[in-house]
Amino acid sequence: MADLLVSLYSNKLDELKQKAEAAGVTIRPALPPELHIVVDWVRENFSEDWASECNVAFSRQPVACLIAVENGKLLGFACYDTTARGFFGPTGVDSAARGKGIGLALFSACLQTMKTLGYAYAIIGDAGPVGFYAKTAGAIEIPAPDKGIYEGMLRRTSN
Repeated sequence: MADLLVSLYSNKLDELKQKAEAAGVTIRPALPPELHIVVDWVRENFSEDWASECNVAFSRQPVACLIAVENGKLLGFACYDTTARGFFGPTGVDSAARGKGIGLALFSACLQTMKTLGYAYAIIGDAGPVGFYAKTAGAIEIPAPDKGIYEGMLRRTSN
């Protein structure tokens, strides 16, 4: 998968922010006492790798994990500055809550947070839905198809 670059000064981000407001859920930074709840939820709903990155997000100050909450229920998460500084992700939404704009709202809030922290660009490493990121935020592919930060990463092997 490709790495993508997003300008945090693009007019697309204003459009994205307006669309994100329609999600109707609370998007906020996770609190340190919520680490176990959020990391366990990510592990159960996504993967051990993403749970590891989410754990790193909680070690940042401020916490680099935003969560989507509705009526006291965790519906999604988005992290930044985990695998590398300036990286967006991982991010995910509960399967029962998809299609409601929650992922879009989390993405928008993360980019806005990164901009506030002084970043001019965000990198989406090993981006899955390339078309989504291109359409919503004007993301462009970084022309380095042969190497990526995840190349050579240790992986569990089954015996």
